[in-house]
Amino acid sequence: MTRQAPLIAELVNLATARRRGGASVQPLAGEDLVTAFAAQLGDQASASLRALPDAGPRLAELAAELRQALLAERPAGQASHINAMIRRYGAQPYLVEDVGQPFHLHFHGWGGTQVEALGGEFATALALIVDGYGPERFGACEAHQCEAVYIDLTRNASRRYCSAACTARAKTAAYRNRRQM
Repeated sequence: MTRQAPLIAELVNLATARRRGGASVQPLAGEDLVTAFAAQLGDQASASLRALPDAGPRLAELAAELRQALLAERPAGQASHINAMIRRYGAQPYLVEDVGQPFHLHFHGWGGTQVEALGGEFATALALIVDGYGPERFGACEAHQCEAVYIDLTRNASRRYCSAACTARAKTAAYRNRRQM
């Protein structure tokens, strides 16, 4: 499920963040959101998503739900959001043998479309991350003028920024502030 973490953060950031990396951005919607997010998926999932006529609004709704779960104030609220998503998307485990990989679990939702499949998969991934790493592993970037989210899977739970670029910007700003004093 840890391989889902970057996809979850990317969807949330594409559809909901108004500031990223120190710049104002327009959250993507509609076909633009579908195109940008589908590029992150494998060929089959990408084609299924692009073929769905209302994928843009559905992805935006999923992104908003994920953002609420990621940024919930308390662990109980986080668990409540995640559990509601698992129920809503009908996440059901099943074994899959991908090319070059042993059997492993997937948790696609039963809604029938690629968005519901992703909703079930992502909700379960968040639940497994909370179970394995703890509820404090989700956050909003601490860099100035950035609203992007991240999922921290580091060994020591030390992540504070959404990307290497925001980490570098924050370190540069801190250095400049120290030099001025």
